[in-house]
Amino acid sequence: MTHELTASGLASASSNPTTSGGWWRDAVIYQVYVRSFADGDGDGIGDLRGVRERLPHLARLGVDAVWLTPFYVSPQADGGYDVADYRAVDPLFGDLSDADDLVRAAHALGLRVIVDVVPNHTSEQHPWFREALAAGPGSPARERYLFRPGRGADGGRPPNDWESVFGGPAWTRVPDGDWYLHLFAPEQPDLDWEHPEVAAEFASVLRFWLDLGVDGFRIDVAHGMVKAPGLPDIGRGAQATLIGTEPLPFFDQDGVHEIHRSWRRLLDSYGGERIGVAEAWAPTSERLALYVRPDELHQAFNFRFLNCPWDPAAMRTVIDESLAATASVGAPTTWVLSNHDVVRHVTRYGGGPRGLARARAAALLMLALPGSAYVYQGEELGLPEVTDLPDEARRDPAFRRGRIPRQAGSPASAPGSGEAADAEATGQDGLRDGCRIPLPWCGEEPPYGFGGAGSWLPQPGDWAGLSVAAQTGDPHSTLELYRAALELRRAMPGLGAPEAGRCATDAPPAPADTAAAEVPGARTPGAAPSGMEWLPAPDGVLLFTRPGFACTVNTGSEPVELPAPGRPVLSSSPVRTDGRTVLLPADSCTWWAI
Repeated sequence: MTHELTASGLASASSNPTTSGGWWRDAVIYQVYVRSFADGDGDGIGDLRGVRERLPHLARLGVDAVWLTPFYVSPQADGGYDVADYRAVDPLFGDLSDADDLVRAAHALGLRVIVDVVPNHTSEQHPWFREALAAGPGSPARERYLFRPGRGADGGRPPNDWESVFGGPAWTRVPDGDWYLHLFAPEQPDLDWEHPEVAAEFASVLRFWLDLGVDGFRIDVAHGMVKAPGLPDIGRGAQATLIGTEPLPFFDQDGVHEIHRSWRRLLDSYGGERIGVAEAWAPTSERLALYVRPDELHQAFNFRFLNCPWDPAAMRTVIDESLAATASVGAPTTWVLSNHDVVRHVTRYGGGPRGLARARAAALLMLALPGSAYVYQGEELGLPEVTDLPDEARRDPAFRRGRIPRQAGSPASAPGSGEAADAEATGQDGLRDGCRIPLPWCGEEPPYGFGGAGSWLPQPGDWAGLSVAAQTGDPHSTLELYRAALELRRAMPGLGAPEAGRCATDAPPAPADTAAAEVPGARTPGAAPSGMEWLPAPDGVLLFTRPGFACTVNTGSEPVELPAPGRPVLSSSPVRTDGRTVLLPADSCTWWAI
C-alpha cells in the first residue's frame, strides 16, 4: 500500500492539559513576527489587528499558544527590539486596546498569548537614556546604563575590546567623552542590572502585561543582563562566532539566574500558569539547563537542535544530550527549527525539493520528541528563505554595520547580493530579512492577501502556490501535514512531554477514503507516558519508540527497507508497506502506531 499524509478525518481531541504537569510542558507554540504576519489597517506592515483577524488560522493549525514579537513603542532600529516605552503599543501596530482585544480573542479560541520582553537594553529614545545623555558624566542618571570612560590618554579608545553582535565595537562615544555599552546596535544601550531601579522597573512592566491577561513572556537575551565584574577584555576578535560555544564575559554570567528567580516568583504569584521562556545562549546543554531549574524559568530555547545538520548521528547526539540536561533539573526540553533570526530550514537543508522534503521530515521528527515545540510563522507553509532581496529593501541593522572588504576568493557568509556578496561581517551577517518576508494568505500575486497596500518587504512572485488558501485541503501540502501532525500529537499516546500528556475523547477512526490509518487509543486524563527508546536501525535511519508510538527518519538520499515497526499513521512522503516491511523514502519521516 502507499501511505500518505491526510488533510482530514483525524481524531478530534481535547486541548485540555492535565492538571498536574503544566500546559507548557508539551505545548506547541507559534511565533508571530508581527510586522510580517498580517496587515489589518492596509499600510503594508503587519499589526495587532491583523494578528487578531488571522487567529482562526492558528486555532485550526492546532497550536496551543502564540508568541508575539515586540509591538511596543520603538524607533524600529532593530525591528522593535529597541524599546522606548514598554507599556504602550507603537502606533505602527495599533494601540493598547488592540493588544487587549487580541489577548481576549486568543483566549476565546483556546490559545494562550506570550509576549516578548527586552530587558538587556532599551532604545536610545527611552526616557532613561535621554535623561542620561542630558545629565553628563558621573550623574546618577547614567548609572542605569553601562557608561564608562575610554582608555588612552585622551579616553579616545573604547573601555574594552568587546564587539557588538551586529559587528563593530560594542561601545559608542558620546560628545562629552563617555562611552556606553551596546552589545547590539548603537541604538540599543545596555542596562546596568546592578542598579535597583532597573529591576524594579521590569518587575512593574511584567505586572502591567500580566494584569492585561498575557500568559507569559519570551525573554530576549535572557543570558545577557549581567556582565563579568570589571568588564574584562576577551582578547579575540570575531566574538559573535563564539556565542553559545565558549564562555564570554558579557553572556551567561551566573548573576542572571537571580533575576530569573525573582521573575519566577512574580509569575507564580499570578493564577493561570503564567510562564517565562529564555532566549539564552550557553556553551553547553548543562549550562542552558540552569535557566530552567525548578525555581527559575519554565522553558529555554534549544538552539543546538536548530543548528544541527541533517545528519543522523549529530541529531541523535543533540536529542540525547538535550533530554538528559533538562531531565537533570526536572524541566521539559524545547525544540525549534526556525525563527526570525535564522535562515529558514527549508533553505538550510539544501533548498528546492530536497530542502522541502527534509524540512517536512524534520518537522515530524521535532513534533514526535518529548517536550514542547516552537513553530515559526510560515514554516507550516514550507516557505523558503528569500535570498535575492535587493540591498535597498533590506532593513536588518546588521546589514551595513561592521562589514569589512572581502578578500578575493573568500566565501560569502550567507546567500545575498550587492554589499552582502562583497563584504564579510564581523558580527551577524545582516541577512535576516530573508526569513521575515510577509506571509502569503491567498491570491495569485503579491501581496497575497497580506494586506491592502503591498508589503514592507517584497514577496517573491512565485509564492501563490504556497499560500494558506492554495494549500488548504490539499492532502500533499505542507500546511495539511502540520495540521495532521498537530492533531495526531494531541490524540496519540506517547507524544508530548513524558510527564504531562494530553487527553483525548471520542476519537473515531479516520475515514476509509483517506490514506491515514485510524488513530490508536486515546490517552486518559492524567496518564503519564514514559520516555523514548532508540532502536537499532540501518545506516542513515533514526528509529525510536514511545508508548504506543514509533518514529522513523530516513536521512539518506536513497530509500531504505526495514521491518515495519507498526501501522503507519502519518508520513512526510508516501510510504510503501505490505504490513511486514516498509520502504522508507529518502529524506522522510513516518509516524507509526504500535
